[in-house]
Amino acid sequence: MEDGIMEQVAPENHGTPVEEEEENSDLVLDLTSYQLHDLQGIDFPSSLIELDLTANRLSTIDSRIGLLSQLKKLSFRQNLLEDVAVEPISQWNEISQLQELVFRDNKLTKIPDVSIFKSLLVFDVSFNEILSLTGISKVSSTLKELYVSKNEVTKMEELSHLHDLQILELGSNRLRVMENLDTLTNLQELWLGRNRIRTVNLCGLKCIKKISLQSNRLTSMAGFQECVALEELYLSHNGISKMEGLSMLVNLRVLDVSSNKLTAVEDIENLTKLEDLWLNDNQVSSLEGFELAVAGSKEKLTTIYLEHNPCASSPNYSAFLRQIFPNVEQIDSEIFS
Repeated sequence: MEDGIMEQVAPENHGTPVEEEEENSDLVLDLTSYQLHDLQGIDFPSSLIELDLTANRLSTIDSRIGLLSQLKKLSFRQNLLEDVAVEPISQWNEISQLQELVFRDNKLTKIPDVSIFKSLLVFDVSFNEILSLTGISKVSSTLKELYVSKNEVTKMEELSHLHDLQILELGSNRLRVMENLDTLTNLQELWLGRNRIRTVNLCGLKCIKKISLQSNRLTSMAGFQECVALEELYLSHNGISKMEGLSMLVNLRVLDVSSNKLTAVEDIENLTKLEDLWLNDNQVSSLEGFELAVAGSKEKLTTIYLEHNPCASSPNYSAFLRQIFPNVEQIDSEIFS
């Protein structure tokens, strides 16, 4: 090989592994699972970009964190922080460029005031005791991911300014109505499982790709017709009795309607991209007409669950499905090599 080429491909001298590790330690500090009750004795390099305090015993926040002007990611996940303990962050001007803030799994009863963080992209307050979304209106409009699952929230509100939001997680709350979503035009994922929702209302959203409404109180599938970009739809553990409103969802790859009250497989013959179909634990009595019902996905489908339906007791049930779906890799719990 010519010297000129050797010079072009020769790696630059970036220092020894030890030097690189030391340099990285000045940027990222991971104190996960140290069971710390406070941060006394911990040195915070002024160059820190990421600070992870997950799984400790912190009940107060060290004020020195508010002086880390380069900080972009900060996690207090799984600690003992109450509302009063997090109030000081609203005055942390030095780290106003923070992009990711996590208070998941603490003891909060309300949304903290994070209005000072003008570049916030990710905000996580899941697994707390938060009663409402009051305070979300102060969160920066730059936000892309909002996680408020496993709380006590009863109403979807104060979301209208989050035009850049891509992921909204409100699962395991006390929501009864889908509302105030119409301005979230960039939303890609909506997670609303384990609530008390009876009717689908996506407020005109058309670009969404993933929706979960598992374990709610739905009795109908109506409401998804305009979500033509939808790729994954999770509706298990509801009271749905008829498959409908699915024929236009031509980009759907995953459909989970298990544990409902379905008696027939319908309205999916056009779904040519369907790969995973979960129909188990329903009331489908016969496989008659099944091949026609799934005509569009015959070549693409790789996983199908139909167990715990009356039809699953039919003779040669598995062989029949393998004949319909030549590329199937899994039928119920049976995996084919």
